Amino acid sequence: MKICIFGAGAVGGLIAGWLSRAGHDVSVVARGAQLSAIRERGLRIRSGATGEIAVSHPRAEIDPAKLGTQDYVIVTVKGPSLAEVAVAIGPLLAPQTSIVTAMNGVPWWFFDRLPFANRNRKAAGDKPRLETLDPGGAIARAMPIERIVGCVIHLAASTPEPGLVNHSMGARLILGEPGGENTERTRIIAAALEAAGFETVVTDEIEKEFWVKLLGNVSFNPVSALTLATANRMIADRYVKAYMVAIMRECLQIGRAVGVDAKIDPEARIDMARKLGTFKTSMLQDLEAGKALEIDSMLTGTLEVARKADVPAPFTESLLGMIRLRAESTGQYAR
Repeated sequence: MKICIFGAGAVGGLIAGWLSRAGHDVSVVARGAQLSAIRERGLRIRSGATGEIAVSHPRAEIDPAKLGTQDYVIVTVKGPSLAEVAVAIGPLLAPQTSIVTAMNGVPWWFFDRLPFANRNRKAAGDKPRLETLDPGGAIARAMPIERIVGCVIHLAASTPEPGLVNHSMGARLILGEPGGENTERTRIIAAALEAAGFETVVTDEIEKEFWVKLLGNVSFNPVSALTLATANRMIADRYVKAYMVAIMRECLQIGRAVGVDAKIDPEARIDMARKLGTFKTSMLQDLEAGKALEIDSMLTGTLEVARKADVPAPFTESLLGMIRLRAESTGQYAR
């Protein structure tokens, strides 16, 4: 299959490398030093378990128009880059092209096929939309819901230098179409990812799986960026842990109010992180690298859902205020 990975960072690079190794026609949209390194030395994937490095040579371009239409486009950029993807993705899309969103946080399409959206249409007849994640609906127009396959990522990877992805642990990908009516497009890409080495699961509750992941994203990520602490240190501090548990409980209430029950206790969600040992969250890594922080997809979008569902979330609001000011002070967030 022809598969383009839009965003060749840690997760996107790992997916591109493994799919390329499995024999697919893989290309990547990248920029800067990452683009140059992939072109010059190939895409290198280092196993955290063995230290071995596998090299693949996907075609790498900054301009998607040079790659032609694809069977699948897997979007792995961070939330702040989504608007750029919306502007540029068009040339990759044939009538039957599917778009896999493999990203953290609340996806812009989260409401589209939930019963809550149908029950809460605006006076004009439109479904509620997450304006903070997709101002004006430009992203939804560029990547319509009919093309979407959601993907929740459970793995740890980093990019210690351009062109090199360090795969630390995990290989689990949960896939499903919004609303739960999975079609052949989901089964095909899930099978391809499974054959490439990932542990894939197809679910008819992808919104729930995003919300389970969000419990950790909305708490561990911002708190780590404020404290500069690894996950194990945050868990070990009883005051910090209690604060994160309070945020998770709010997040659970928000999800249930819109019909998405994560069905997991905060302590169990913390245990999931505890098993990973000493690790830096993606937001802490971005903070240290001077990159834009994924504040809106993790926190602002969550609080917009809370407002639409009339659920109070004071702990989450305080966390958003603090991490937003922290990032603004270093030029890593723009309102």
